[in-house]
Amino acid sequence: MSRTYTTVQGDMWDSIAFAQLGGVQHTDKLMRANPRYLGYYTFPAGVALTLPEVEDREAGTPPPWKQVVG
Repeated sequence: MSRTYTTVQGDMWDSIAFAQLGGVQHTDKLMRANPRYLGYYTFPAGVALTLPEVEDREAGTPPPWKQVVG
């Protein structure tokens, strides 16, 4: 079953992905799930977006920006 999120004034793609999907790395998935709204950078209130399913990152795996590159 698809989940939805209704925007509030000032929402942006990355902030929605972070708050609703668990991280900004899911921004592209959110955008692909809602192609009719790609013209928005900052959303007005009341836009119903479909939230895509995202895979949970393995427990204990830090996000990419916190990983140490040897």
